[in-house]
Amino acid sequence: MNWQQNCIAFMTILRKEITRFMRIWQQAILPPVITTSLYFIIFGNLIGPRIGDMGGHPYMDFIVPGLILMSVITNAYANVSSSFFSAKFQRSIEELQVSPTPNSIILLGYVGGGAVRGLMVGIVVTAVSLFFSKLSVHNLTIMVSIVILTAILFSLAGFLNGIFAQKFDDVTIIPNFVLTPLTYLGGIFYSIKLLPDFWQTVSHINPILYMINAFRYGFLGISDINLGLSFGIILGFIVLLFVISLRLLNSGFGIRQ
Repeated sequence: MNWQQNCIAFMTILRKEITRFMRIWQQAILPPVITTSLYFIIFGNLIGPRIGDMGGHPYMDFIVPGLILMSVITNAYANVSSSFFSAKFQRSIEELQVSPTPNSIILLGYVGGGAVRGLMVGIVVTAVSLFFSKLSVHNLTIMVSIVILTAILFSLAGFLNGIFAQKFDDVTIIPNFVLTPLTYLGGIFYSIKLLPDFWQTVSHINPILYMINAFRYGFLGISDINLGLSFGIILGFIVLLFVISLRLLNSGFGIRQ
């Protein structure tokens, strides 16, 4: 296939993925918006005034970037893991693989769909947050680049989950027992500078910490982590997960069984 045909194949898969979750927007878009609104009300309005400032900013402003990025992470991951596993379960992915479409284009199409859903939810959550906080943007370039890279990264992670999943329950194991704890311990509700030295060191093992702090810097201009290190870790994970996903897809792992 030439470059133009690859573009058509990619856009077809991407459009299919977007159409899939937009048909059930009540389940794909509304729940994270409602959940995040509850966080704003409980942690921001009720608990926030008792905590006071965090990093020189009102507590509500401090938690908003983390809550936005959390919604992007969970939705980008969930979209690809469930979509690809459904394609495996229905064996429609086999029909796609026997076509001339390269596996790299298939992977990019699914990842693109997950990233679009994550970003759409992030935009809606950002709009909702305006009712609770006066958002300011310190560095638009960093903010936009971090949220896009994070959506791509967790779309790739969701693709791996879809490859390894053998039953529908397997699709929810990683989000419930790995992704959610890492997200909550990633500095959404606190600065790691408040932690004892030992737990600060442990927190640096969590990759989500780097994403949330870099994204918060885009809004507020504060970060507990070096920005260059944050970008390096995110890009490194994207390359690693892309290579692993493509190799597994080429080998037919979890598909040709």
